[in-house]
Amino acid sequence: MDETEHVPVLLAEVLRALNLHADGTYVDATYGRGGHAKAILALLGPGGRLIALDRDPDAVADARRRFSQDARFEIHRGPFSMLAEVIGQQGRAQQVQGVLFDLGVSSPQLDAGARGFSFTREGPLDMRMDPASGESAADWINRASAEEIADVLFQLGEERFGRRIARAIVSSRSAQRIETTAALREIVARAVPTRERGKDPATRSFQAIRIHINRELDELAAALPQAVDALAPGGRLVVISFHSLEDRIVKRFMRRESSVEMPPRGLPLPANTPQPRLRIVGKAIKPEEAETRANPRARSAVLRVAERVTGATHG
Repeated sequence: MDETEHVPVLLAEVLRALNLHADGTYVDATYGRGGHAKAILALLGPGGRLIALDRDPDAVADARRRFSQDARFEIHRGPFSMLAEVIGQQGRAQQVQGVLFDLGVSSPQLDAGARGFSFTREGPLDMRMDPASGESAADWINRASAEEIADVLFQLGEERFGRRIARAIVSSRSAQRIETTAALREIVARAVPTRERGKDPATRSFQAIRIHINRELDELAAALPQAVDALAPGGRLVVISFHSLEDRIVKRFMRRESSVEMPPRGLPLPANTPQPRLRIVGKAIKPEEAETRANPRARSAVLRVAERVTGATHG
């Protein structure tokens, strides 16, 4: 996809939230197709630096093609749970002014049928953000038990017909291996007895399987504390979520890191009581109507912001 086609979600809000300094060091932990990265670099001076991560080889190739001549930019291939490793190699622990996470699947991944993310495009049932690593969706779907499939569909897709769909998958694969997005979509469509208005019956199942295959919630839970460790005092943690389960993890993490567990009433506060590491900045931000009209994929986006507190200790 050409860079002019990719519209990053909540761009103006992200740039404000990062509170950019021209000579600061920033991390784009989910490069995608570089929409946010390009805008951040445009606001950095010669002394600024942007460190990007992405586990998708197509995204890394795009970053190198577009920004390899910019000495302020570097890209690392890997999941965002390797953030601490990258920052440690740079010797920049507690020196980063902002970390951005733009969660979920990118538009180019959805638009490429060969990647297997989308039920609207025919292709192999892969769904891996890094096609060279881990188990494909097809391999998992064809070996997992009905109970395991049902649990994933319910827990990660909030699919109330998960057991019915799981039984249909197991029954179908006994006759023929499930290899394509179209085959899985058809199985799900036949298994779901009712339709949600404006939503394909395969939406929840594809979403749940993708999150499971890529361990997206585990990655997020591992990466958030690493991001806080990387931040300098006053540095910002900025997260865009597109799924209620992701947003719940982010919301609870920020709330936990911005509060102190108080002793029972009447007891003195111990001298070594850990101090909050974060301060929540403002309320959750959602896209304006004009943005969701122009970019329907932005409609479920939620932006949360927190700031590293000066002198805080880790609890």
